[in-house]
Amino acid sequence: MYFVYILECIDGSYYTGSTNDITKRFKNHINGKGGRYTRSHKPIKVIYKENFKTKSDALKREVQIKKLNKKEKLILINT
Repeated sequence: MYFVYILECIDGSYYTGSTNDITKRFKNHINGKGGRYTRSHKPIKVIYKENFKTKSDALKREVQIKKLNKKEKLILINT
C-alpha cells in the first residue's frame, strides 16, 4: 500500500509527499532526513492521507495535490 500525505509545518505551511510507510517517513522528516523543505519548515503532524494500491497512482495524486493552492488544500483536508 502507498500513501499520499500532507504535513502541517510549524510555520503553518503544508508539505505534500508520498511513501509506502507513513510512520517511518514522518519520523525521517522530523529528524531532518525527509524532504529538503521539511528541514527548514519543521513538520508537526500528518493532517491528511490517502491510500493507493500502486506507487504510480500515489505519485500521480501527489502531483495533483501539489498543484492546489492552500485554500484548496484546506478544503481537501476538511472533507
